[in-house]
Amino acid sequence: MADREPGRTAVAADRLTPRARQIATAARELLEESGPTALTLRALADRLGIKAPSLYKHFPDKQAVEVELIAQMLEESAEALESAEQRAPGSLPALAEAYRTYALAHPHLYCLSTERPLPRPALPAGLEDRAAMPLMRACDGDLDLARSVWAFAHGMVILEIHGRFPDDADLSAAWKRGLKSLHP
Repeated sequence: MADREPGRTAVAADRLTPRARQIATAARELLEESGPTALTLRALADRLGIKAPSLYKHFPDKQAVEVELIAQMLEESAEALESAEQRAPGSLPALAEAYRTYALAHPHLYCLSTERPLPRPALPAGLEDRAAMPLMRACDGDLDLARSVWAFAHGMVILEIHGRFPDDADLSAAWKRGLKSLHP
């Protein structure tokens, strides 16, 4: 994963104005600090020291801000998975660890991005595919297997984020066993 400040993905740098990037960065900081429910246009404007209507010059609505954050998550998770793939080509455990590590480092962004329908038409072209490609390659192009592995990884991560496992749960063992059962 590249060393960038939140909101400074290559995607954002290519398509956002400097002021829109500043707004996206502030939105990301607000989200990461306080969670999706705290991300309101009023709170975002307050953080930036402006009036909420000024935001509309750069983003038409809150959903557009959220789409930008989702795009950041897809870009950054793609970078994390691509890096893991470079270190250990074809390794599902390496990809799963990178996915888990990224999600746990950004739990509010992860939840915002995955707990509702994905706004595919609003995302940059090819970004979702890029994020999925390391897994697709590790699964030798088997779309059903890749979806099953992703569903397992997402389920494990979201349960961990929401504190649903007992304190004494051996999550490393659960990850290993789950991945092995999907891809012996």
